[in-house]
Amino acid sequence: MKKLYRSAFFLCTILNFSAQEVIWQKDIQSNTQDFLSQVTTTIDGQYLISGSSIQSTKIPSGGGKQNKGYEFHLVKLNQKGEEVWEKYFSGQNHDFLSATVATQEGGFLLAGTSFSGKGLDKKEDSKGGSDIWLVRISPFAEEMWQKTIGTASDEEARAVIQTTDLGFFVAGNIQNSAKGYGSKDVLMVRLDKNGKELSQLILGGKGLDEVEKMIPTKDGGALLGIYSRSAAGGSKKTENFGEGDYWIIKLSKDGKVEWEKNFGGKGDDHLRTLALTSSGYIVGGESRSERSGNKSVGITEGTDVWLISLNNRGEEVWQKSYSFKNRDVLMGMSVIEKKEKGEKNKDLTTGILLGGYTQAEGRVEADDEKFWMLYVDENGNEQWRKHVKGQSSKKEERLSDIKLNRDGSIILAGTSADELGKENWKIVKLGDQQIDQLIEKQDIKIYPNPVSDYAYVEIGIDFTDAEIIVYDMGGRQLQSLKTKNKVTKINTQNLIQGAYLVVIKTDTDKTANGKLIKK
Repeated sequence: MKKLYRSAFFLCTILNFSAQEVIWQKDIQSNTQDFLSQVTTTIDGQYLISGSSIQSTKIPSGGGKQNKGYEFHLVKLNQKGEEVWEKYFSGQNHDFLSATVATQEGGFLLAGTSFSGKGLDKKEDSKGGSDIWLVRISPFAEEMWQKTIGTASDEEARAVIQTTDLGFFVAGNIQNSAKGYGSKDVLMVRLDKNGKELSQLILGGKGLDEVEKMIPTKDGGALLGIYSRSAAGGSKKTENFGEGDYWIIKLSKDGKVEWEKNFGGKGDDHLRTLALTSSGYIVGGESRSERSGNKSVGITEGTDVWLISLNNRGEEVWQKSYSFKNRDVLMGMSVIEKKEKGEKNKDLTTGILLGGYTQAEGRVEADDEKFWMLYVDENGNEQWRKHVKGQSSKKEERLSDIKLNRDGSIILAGTSADELGKENWKIVKLGDQQIDQLIEKQDIKIYPNPVSDYAYVEIGIDFTDAEIIVYDMGGRQLQSLKTKNKVTKINTQNLIQGAYLVVIKTDTDKTANGKLIKK
């Protein structure tokens, strides 16, 4: 019976691999220990890869003495994996880029930790120790503004989101602050769209609390995911169950705490990532705890992936554990949704795609240090798991981020090395038949809709060359644009308020049309 089971598992594994298609792989070479922090999908379907690198041969844009330390490093790739541009931002000391958000107006806000004073690309003096360094850039990597946030204590940036009023929430950590509660606390900063600081908030208990992730919520607020080693006290109302717990905080749109929850067993549970679902939130990380505290699932070996589903009030819906039989590290997740029948504008979560890597503890397995994907349904039941090697693979590969694209393709980004200290960036775009079948596809999508200035037209049918034509409701042609891209930007500034018809004509003789509303 055991042999039959193993044969079935082996066959299933082969089928899973055969369902994958590596669309492209991009390797960004390095001779140093480079750090990849995030992949950000742009509104036009391209990809910004962000992290920190040492570039000893780079001539700084500000002139003067060359920086020998880590710098903010950005590479923008198009849908085919080709480089669009590469950019560095550096001070005279080490600067580490932690998080990036694509802004609704176009461009990006970069949030990192700076050990630099004024000089080179950095325009403000250090506030003391390490500071949070924000840089707002255009879609073409031109600087729009920058800001240094800090005190005499050490601050570090961890996450950034854009709010519904086009401002920003920046989340980071602050050590041994006179205004803090423990050895390390969470620092929340709210800014307007021009970088003006609106408010600050420090959150923490009587120990160490580190923010790991922040996501925007549907009501314009934010959800914070914190790795907490604190007992109740300070601003923390909930007790820890063990060595380290998941601490979840919901903030309103004006940055005030609405509720907080604590999840953990008696061991160490390290929160890594969050996602928004149709009915609440998914919280994920890795766990070393057996069933204890409010953890109702055990561990198999080493550290297991621990997932918790919450409703909008932070109450538990379900929790699940998943094991790759070593130290399993969850780094990101994407939620899959479809339109609910009978509900015109309501999305329903149907599954969650998880991404991470596994490290050896005590023994080395064949797939340790390889990117993995795990897909579960809306109730957390595992459907399949796969290891991803791409077109080429090295000895040690650690996933940093995973993103599910609207067309069902997947971007996995991380580091790849044959020896520590020489990590290349590895980005893989994957087509997966099993995921593809879960994605609801439309022949044409137009967003934002209604639109003020620029809209994006996404073509869901296969083509090599296409034409996008805009008509008024009287049938008069107003615009015509040739494209080879799945997502194309169109200018609507000259259109008056009202409804318009957008028609797609392709070289495969397929057509599609959709309505555009100019506000």
